[in-house]
Amino acid sequence: MTTEPSKAPPLYPKTHLLAASGIAALLSLALLVFPSSDVEAKRTTLSLDLESPVEQLTQDQDASDALQATNGAAESPFAQIESSAEDTKETAQAEPAVVEVPKNPLHREVIVAKGDTLSTLFEKVGLPAATVNDVLASDKQAKQFTQLKHGQKLEFELAPDGQLTNLHSNVSDLESITLTKGAKGFAFNRITTKPVMRSAYVHGVINSSLSQSAARAGLSHSMTMDMASVFGYDIDFAQDIRQGDEFDVIYEQKVANGKVVGTGNILSARFTNRGKTYTAVRYTNKQGNSSYYTADGNSMRKAFIRTPVDFARISSRFSMGRKHPILNKIRAHKGVDYAAPRGTPIKAAGDGKVLLAGRRGGYGNTVIIQHGATYRTLYGHMQGFAKGIQTGGNVKQGQVIGYIGTTGLSTGPHLHYEFQVNGVHVDPLGQKLPMADPIAKAERARFLQQSQPLMARMDQERSTLLASAKR
Repeated sequence: MTTEPSKAPPLYPKTHLLAASGIAALLSLALLVFPSSDVEAKRTTLSLDLESPVEQLTQDQDASDALQATNGAAESPFAQIESSAEDTKETAQAEPAVVEVPKNPLHREVIVAKGDTLSTLFEKVGLPAATVNDVLASDKQAKQFTQLKHGQKLEFELAPDGQLTNLHSNVSDLESITLTKGAKGFAFNRITTKPVMRSAYVHGVINSSLSQSAARAGLSHSMTMDMASVFGYDIDFAQDIRQGDEFDVIYEQKVANGKVVGTGNILSARFTNRGKTYTAVRYTNKQGNSSYYTADGNSMRKAFIRTPVDFARISSRFSMGRKHPILNKIRAHKGVDYAAPRGTPIKAAGDGKVLLAGRRGGYGNTVIIQHGATYRTLYGHMQGFAKGIQTGGNVKQGQVIGYIGTTGLSTGPHLHYEFQVNGVHVDPLGQKLPMADPIAKAERARFLQQSQPLMARMDQERSTLLASAKR
């Protein structure tokens, strides 16, 4: 029996064998780098099934990889393009179709634009001009709908026959007005929401101006002015503020429907200026009078505020040998000049009687106030006087008495401010101010019950803030 010799395998050129080996290696690498769509779908399902962070941590490495793959797919704008055609088709079949709910054709909304009137707004929703007259004539208060503001929204409800049945608008975050059609015509209704008061905390560091730093911290302009007023007896905000100064404020917020709609009073505050820290707590006594005190009960209020103009720049100081910029000769400058924009309010430094509210030589428009028997202040170069300020009248500390101007011998808008003690001019920047009365002994325990928790909260909030910054 003869045996046929086995056939030898065909011989391929060496170059062909090298090419085949390279292709096989590339295919293996592709399978590792680009897993099949079935595997991707499985990983997606796995990651979606993990509901708690603890479960995610206890899964094997494949689950961790799947979570990363899922997150990447969700974030990628090319997710559908990167999926295979079959995956896309399956997904489309699995997901229910999104059906748009048609808008109520009987409900219309318009936004007040520049030049709009109530008539033009009615025309935009297809109502005739005669409807406007009917609405305004139906109720005396209906005319409030004619007081339109740019950006205000009006909502119209129409009957099936196209007639107006209800008109509504939010006048503010706390107030809305409505007109509803009844048997006797349209009836007007105003709804006012009473805000809920809550306290809020902010911390700021001054690296430019107080107003900019306060705004960055979240304080409104009015709240910043209030803070300056509280500490204005001890800190001259025109010249004392330095980079690195810090402040903490706990204040009232007005909240309505979950939205902050305004602010109330500063409840407590702390201001560190040039390394020295001042504290203030608002307290209302049993008679209903409110004022600010230090944390230990001393009054923040002095007999005089440190500066009568907020955030002004000192352009000239008290000097007995100053050269007058207009007269061009040596002449004592017995006051301090505060440069500020024309029209900036000027405040009375203390309670007193107005000895003069009128023109006085080179001082131009001037107010002179007598404070008791000892002190007198002068305010010169005013643009004009505040309403009600007249010779012989009385003023309260902090009351606006006039506005920055450049009347008299003046080279630019500023306030010339003088301070006299027993008829002698003194430097208002160096004068030690007399103190007001502290908390009454009968109210001290009640005061501490309010002040101590507020100060403790500021300490806690600051510590939490610093701890978060170090992470």
